[in-house]
Amino acid sequence: MRVLVTGADGFLGRYLVADLPGHTLVCASRRPMPGVDWRPLPDLGGKIDWAPLVQGVDAVVHLANIAHQQASEDDFARVNQRATASLCAAAKAAGIRQLIYVSSIYAQVGHSSARVVRETDVPAPVNAYGRSKLATERAVAESGVPYTILRPALVLGAGAKGNAGTLEKLARLPLPLPLGSIDAKRSFLSVENFPGAVATVLADPRALGETYIVADPEPRTLGEVVADMRARLGRNPNLFPLPRAGLELGLKAIGGRGTWEKIGMPFIASADKLLALGWKPKR
Repeated sequence: MRVLVTGADGFLGRYLVADLPGHTLVCASRRPMPGVDWRPLPDLGGKIDWAPLVQGVDAVVHLANIAHQQASEDDFARVNQRATASLCAAAKAAGIRQLIYVSSIYAQVGHSSARVVRETDVPAPVNAYGRSKLATERAVAESGVPYTILRPALVLGAGAKGNAGTLEKLARLPLPLPLGSIDAKRSFLSVENFPGAVATVLADPRALGETYIVADPEPRTLGEVVADMRARLGRNPNLFPLPRAGLELGLKAIGGRGTWEKIGMPFIASADKLLALGWKPKR
């Protein structure tokens, strides 16, 4: 198919453009992208004419959004929800065969969960970003365009931003880190596995009208993730244990309750539904 990728120059977009064989890609971004079929992406905060972008394409993978936590509820609503709703309207008018909306696991849940997270759970986002993603999912589903929704877990890989980027920066520090005693398993998504998830739902009509969690099949501890990052840098893990209770109390005492939730509490999201569709992660 001829596939439009919005936000093609972003973190996920670059990996997708480099590894989506069998399709002709049209790349939409704010900045020009040499060597590809590129179309300029307007400011998503304003009024957008999507018609020139969706003209002549069969499917859309919508990545462009605001992800940083400092944005206001109104910013999230304008860019993540309203802009996507107008894209859906244009895609429906153009007869697009499938629109893949790349949402987030945070549309469904917060930063930790005492039980395995599945698509059948009642969504309960805990912050403005998650709420905007869930509202956008609902706008997509109500638009009438054939759609598939993907909810990636925290994506790890070179060039990641946000929490994953912070973790990468910590791993690069030439310092020991007190992660050796944290045993909570958490779900992540290796960025190399993302293009295959998109390819899977593009190839199978059973994906239409469905929502899929996208996460590596094997959850890991934060220490295991950092050890893997340091191994790729040719370095030893250099992790040491601290009493788990002491680390938790120390973080909470300095206002880091949210940080502890992200590193010391379990968060396992099941990708069984996508695996059953035929997704084959690379790692």
